[in-house]
Amino acid sequence: MNINQLIEIVKKKINQNILCDKVEVEDKTFLHRNHRSYQNGKFHIKLKIKSLYLKEKNTIESSKKIYKILDEELKNYIHSIQILID
Repeated sequence: MNINQLIEIVKKKINQNILCDKVEVEDKTFLHRNHRSYQNGKFHIKLKIKSLYLKEKNTIESSKKIYKILDEELKNYIHSIQILID
C-alpha cells in the first residue's frame, strides 16, 4: 500500500464512522526516515479531525474510537499516528 491509498482509506473510514465536518491526513513519514525504528511500508501520519462529536468526548475516549476504527491500518501500515481534534 502506498501513502495516497492509506490516506484515502483513513479518511473514508473516519467519515463513515464519526460525524465530522472535516478530516485531514498528512504524511509525516519523511521526518522519521533516518530513525532506527523506521520500516519501509509503515507510515507516520498526522490526523486532524473537526468534529463536535469527538470534541464533546474526553481525549482518551475519542482516541480509543479512532484506534478502533483504524485497527487494521494501525496493525499493518501505520507506525505512528498523531491525532488532533478540533
